[in-house]
Amino acid sequence: MKYLDPKADLTFKKVFGEHPDLVKSLLNALLPFKTADEYIEDIEYLPSEMVPDTPFKKNSIVDVRCRDCRGRLFIVEMQMLWSSAFMQRVLFNASKAYVRQLGGAEKYELLQPVYSLNLVDDIFMPDITDYYHDYKIVHVEHSDKVIEGLRFVFVELPKFKAHTYTEKKMQALWLRFLTEIDGRTREIPQELLDNPEIKKAVDQIEQSAFNDAQLLGYDDFWDAVRVEKTLVSDALKEGMEKGMKEGRAEGRAEGRAEGRAEGHAEGHAEGRAEGLAEGKRNNQLEIARKMKEMGMTADVIAQVTGLAPGEIETA
Repeated sequence: MKYLDPKADLTFKKVFGEHPDLVKSLLNALLPFKTADEYIEDIEYLPSEMVPDTPFKKNSIVDVRCRDCRGRLFIVEMQMLWSSAFMQRVLFNASKAYVRQLGGAEKYELLQPVYSLNLVDDIFMPDITDYYHDYKIVHVEHSDKVIEGLRFVFVELPKFKAHTYTEKKMQALWLRFLTEIDGRTREIPQELLDNPEIKKAVDQIEQSAFNDAQLLGYDDFWDAVRVEKTLVSDALKEGMEKGMKEGRAEGRAEGRAEGRAEGHAEGHAEGRAEGLAEGKRNNQLEIARKMKEMGMTADVIAQVTGLAPGEIETA
């Protein structure tokens, strides 16, 4: 038996955009519900495209958008590559879904919460070991004081390790479904098949369930992902090489000039050391500039370059 990767646009929307019971299970497993009455009982799909009220406003398309019987709204996104623009898009889409609940004559009290679940097949917080990131609007000094309405969850799929989260059974099963199955999979782990919901999701991604045109689109999707990864990698490599070359040249020049001005060996050594240090800093700044142009987060840039947040901001 051959399977398709569930993270691809085609398969993800087939599993979670056509089967309310499966997206309900995913949301209940991954959203930060604490009590039984918070869990979703029933769900209905809404159009994934949020058309603006006027032609001058921005159109929005998400992977899955739905609503439960209490009126709460849920947005689910699968993102292959991280960029800072993605987080801004998530905020924009959730905010739009929130404000569009009311017409002009309705009361604010009728507004229901919007939950945004974002699955990312990339690491965007390398300095944090956790794969699960829960955001809400809280008081800066008193985090127990919360403004309800918008909730954002980001999951870094590459960080997930099933054996460390066995106490959250359905969360672990769904994340295993997303991380352990790809186009090379020929045999599904039995513990996944033993769960009826995961088994149903697995059935949806069997290659035989798709026609030739869909399979061609599936291949095109992965071609686009590979191209984007290559461009990001090449741009980063080019920026690092250019920065290192310019930094070394500038460091040597400044070191020699300052050393000659001192007129003795000690001055030359100190000048060269300072020049090389300055060259290294220029190298780091050049890399930071390239990474910012690529939309990488300040956390990632700091991890690669060692620069402080303020230096990254002004690079």
